[in-house]
Amino acid sequence: MKILVINAGSSSLKYQLYDMTDESVMAKGLVERIGMDSSILTHKPTGKEEVTEVSDILEHTTAIRKVLDKLTDKVHGVLESIDEIDAVGHRVVHGGEAFKSSALITGEVKSEIRRLFDLAPLHNPPSMMGITAAEANLPNVPHTVVFDTAFHQTMPEKAYLYAIPKVLYKKHKVRRYGFHGTSHAYVSKAAAEFLNRPIEDLKIITCHIGNGASLTAVKDGVSVDTSMGMTPLEGLIMGTRSGDLDPAIVPFVMNKEELTINEVNSMLNKHSGLLAISGASSDMRDITDGMAAGEPNATLAFEMYEYRLRKYIGSYAAAMNGVDVIVFTAGVGENSAVVREKVCENLTYLGVEIDKALNQVRSGDPRRISTPNSKVEVLVVPTNEELVIARDTLRIVNEMK
Repeated sequence: MKILVINAGSSSLKYQLYDMTDESVMAKGLVERIGMDSSILTHKPTGKEEVTEVSDILEHTTAIRKVLDKLTDKVHGVLESIDEIDAVGHRVVHGGEAFKSSALITGEVKSEIRRLFDLAPLHNPPSMMGITAAEANLPNVPHTVVFDTAFHQTMPEKAYLYAIPKVLYKKHKVRRYGFHGTSHAYVSKAAAEFLNRPIEDLKIITCHIGNGASLTAVKDGVSVDTSMGMTPLEGLIMGTRSGDLDPAIVPFVMNKEELTINEVNSMLNKHSGLLAISGASSDMRDITDGMAAGEPNATLAFEMYEYRLRKYIGSYAAAMNGVDVIVFTAGVGENSAVVREKVCENLTYLGVEIDKALNQVRSGDPRRISTPNSKVEVLVVPTNEELVIARDTLRIVNEMK
């Protein structure tokens, strides 16, 4: 079975085509600057040269049509016909309380995704555009949806409720939802498989740290707590997001600076985090380069980032009454040896002992970076959210038969 995985943003569209007989990637690519007359389509067929095309792509329906054209192109394609595509899997960030697992897309499912626009105004509307555009281009195959929030629906009330009037939860569903669930689910399972231990017997802390970042406490194979909240703003310091802060800061700053709700929301989501502290960049590579060069703001940004990350690891070890495995994943987690080293150097009270030589090794496979004497296994596990979407799509399609 061949499955096309689509991740649509407001002005972008990522895709991967899988052959599920061996879970191999046949092709992948990215459409950027949708809505402009200089849109860029980058297509990477496996075993062939990458191709880039600049053209007018004013909306997502055209973007997907151009993707399908590339997939069936006689020179750069990997399919004889789009009829070879058996199903399409979509990523949607927010599933609210309605979706505890992936689902076949129906009219009812689409209505629920639209109803959740208020909870994820930056993410769910573009995802809905991607679904609509894909259905228009591939109307005769099943479409499925995988939600970032679904994995965290196992959290108990004590973890997902906020200490505010409960009427706000009952009326408006104000609660912790958590995100990056597809990644946390994948790497926790991959870690257990790597260690050849049942995931039901493990206490795992998964650290998905990229430009957006979150931690999850995975106990007995399920999420019991996670650092992002009702929105992806809560929790860790991120590239441009503030993470945790005193909620009284918001009205105080709005009053002093005469900011609107939209302006303060933009400040916290797009102009805070590493970017705000360093004054230069939201990219951890730039931060660590600046720190190595003795730049004080870069050093402060790194120290605040590492400190917050380490505090959350400690809190989740307390929440689960221990930890067996710490997993680093995503852009920073997989690639920044200095972040992993500094965090682990300050977790010796848990019995963490890192092997500095192993920590410097770069690999696309899961690997251990802790010493044999470490009481906690420390792993680097590359995430693969697209494969999770493809696997869930395959399962749902097979259940339809």
